[in-house]
Amino acid sequence: MADKISNEIIEYVGILAKLELSGEEKENARADMEKMLDYIDTLNELDTDGVEPMPHVFPVHNVFREDAASSTDGSGDTLANAPLQKDNCFKVPKTIG
Repeated sequence: MADKISNEIIEYVGILAKLELSGEEKENARADMEKMLDYIDTLNELDTDGVEPMPHVFPVHNVFREDAASSTDGSGDTLANAPLQKDNCFKVPKTIG
């Protein structure tokens, strides 16, 4: 075990997480954190030379379409769905008396 977790670290983490831990919970948290550090030490033993870092775990593709010039803005199609129209705009019921 490379690192020991001190009481001060457990208290500080509890404050950051806004937790009030009992003595038993602090001991359990300390044991869990020490296990995590041991596991990280185990991972550090792996030979990662020549392994290219991944920017993301899933393949990421550009989901945006290319900009294309168009002669219409599609407002005609949008207005075709309107229940009421007036002067090439949506007509809505008056909401303020």
